[in-house]
Amino acid sequence: MREFRVIEVKRSVFEDNDEDARKLRGELREKGVFLLNLMGSPGAGKTATLVKTIEALRGELGIAVMEADIDSDVDARAISKAGARTIQLHTGGMCHLDADMTRQGLASLGTDGLDLVALENVGNLVCPAEFDTGAIKNAMILSVPEGDDKPLKYPLMFSVCDVLLVNKIDALHVFDFDIGLCEGRVKKLNPDIKVMPISAKTGEGMDTWLRWLRGEVEAFRAGRAGQE
Repeated sequence: MREFRVIEVKRSVFEDNDEDARKLRGELREKGVFLLNLMGSPGAGKTATLVKTIEALRGELGIAVMEADIDSDVDARAISKAGARTIQLHTGGMCHLDADMTRQGLASLGTDGLDLVALENVGNLVCPAEFDTGAIKNAMILSVPEGDDKPLKYPLMFSVCDVLLVNKIDALHVFDFDIGLCEGRVKKLNPDIKVMPISAKTGEGMDTWLRWLRGEVEAFRAGRAGQE
């Protein structure tokens, strides 16, 4: 049998997107727009949490939301009712957004007068974690009914996020969900992640989330001012 050499040529399939995301972050810094990428399963409470966030911060910050879904405009309507500028992004069947799609959304949305743009990514715990959208920070929502074992099943999602919001804590008495166990599992994957139990329905725990978000936007602004 003829001998031959095997040469491994490794190039990340995400390399182009990663570079585009880096450029987009630079563009956002120049404009002073803080982009938050919010991820989570369908029904975890992403839109409900954003509505509560908008209601609390709309007097302080210029806020807009990009709603990404395969179809429908249900979430964009809910955000619009909350008083924030919004745009609905249809992904044509794709289960995530990448940096170029995010840039297209921002161009259509318009960023004049905005301090904070939230991207509500397509609902699932797999694909969105794999693509850098160019966001300044990544956050995710895990709801109590989903179970505390999700960090074991979807480790990448929990690894790439700066914040984990454990939503629907008002239903803890109904479901077998151990917040301490969940946090321990998440911290093994990502020691720096902030874990915040909340209820978008009752408002419990939202102050902690809002305080973190305000602080991040302020730090972003201060960093930008220091570069000018």
